[in-house]
Amino acid sequence: MPQRTLSLSNQVQEMSILDVDGQVDAALEPQLASDELLRLYRAMVLCRVLDERMIRLQRQGKLGTFAPCRGQEATQIGYIEPIQTDDWVAHSYRAPGAQLWRGWSIEQVLLFWNGYEAGARVPDGVNDLPIAIPVGSHPILAVGIAMAMNLRDQKTVVLTAFGDGATSEGDVLEAFNFAGTYNAPIVFICENNQYAISLPRAKQTRSETIAQKAIAFGFDGVKVDGNDILSMIVATRAAVEKARNGGGPTLIEAYTYRLEMHTTADDPKKYRSDEEVQAWAKKCPILRFEKYLTGKSILDEALITDIRKKADDEVRRGVESFQKMCVPDPTIIFDYTYATMPPELQEQKDEFLAMIGANAQPVQ
Repeated sequence: MPQRTLSLSNQVQEMSILDVDGQVDAALEPQLASDELLRLYRAMVLCRVLDERMIRLQRQGKLGTFAPCRGQEATQIGYIEPIQTDDWVAHSYRAPGAQLWRGWSIEQVLLFWNGYEAGARVPDGVNDLPIAIPVGSHPILAVGIAMAMNLRDQKTVVLTAFGDGATSEGDVLEAFNFAGTYNAPIVFICENNQYAISLPRAKQTRSETIAQKAIAFGFDGVKVDGNDILSMIVATRAAVEKARNGGGPTLIEAYTYRLEMHTTADDPKKYRSDEEVQAWAKKCPILRFEKYLTGKSILDEALITDIRKKADDEVRRGVESFQKMCVPDPTIIFDYTYATMPPELQEQKDEFLAMIGANAQPVQ
């Protein structure tokens, strides 16, 4: 057999609609109503305000370690917008904006990161999975749900998001393989924020893009400007529609940047320069979207101030409610493992209560 070069059916496309100056590619611009554009902007601002407040709470010792998302607001609000109520979502642990969009409360987000299992409880009527902290452990669960949708002949879709570091995990590659083999109706969102904790993307893979990893598993990959909410919406809508109509999975690489630390437990100055962060700060997704909306006469300074104030007020109310719910009660570590507590665990709990003289009730 002669040597020849194989022609692969899948190719990687790259998309950017809105540049850093708020200038739009009219040929690719989605036709969104003014109220929908404002809803997207409000969601991004609320996400930013909540993130900023959570950092202050953590530094004050009023919140546990958590994963900030400043700089990634366009990615998560952009990919969650096309998802319908009946669809399923397996969130990353860096997506409070997407959670709020889907119906989670600020109180739940704060409870989760303060160690309360009540914060992991999915709200009634919301088709989401609880947040999974182990890196890369949730996409394969999402694929299982998508495969079940095919078996039931449902016209629903699953979306799962994860970081670039997760693509180095075997579980994620297994998820890709099952999704491609079984033509699962799923959208994979890789939030490539350039660092897997402290490991730069260049030391994770030799692939020119993360999106091209989809080709090996027989489905489409696309690289998208993750700081451009319009690009994220257009790319995700196309992937969702394709999956809903039997076209199978898509991997979207959202090329973005984490402006804060990986979690509040690390110091990013140890592994990246201030100059790098400042360069990416100029590509801020919220400022970019503000320029676009201002140019369309949808936003002005007064409305920007009003939206920020309302977001501040909403977060403040959520924090106040959360703090009233946070009654210190170490006994909750016994309460959420089993639906019916086994006798030996009950004995341990009783012994613990006797030892500390506690009589507290778990958060409901």
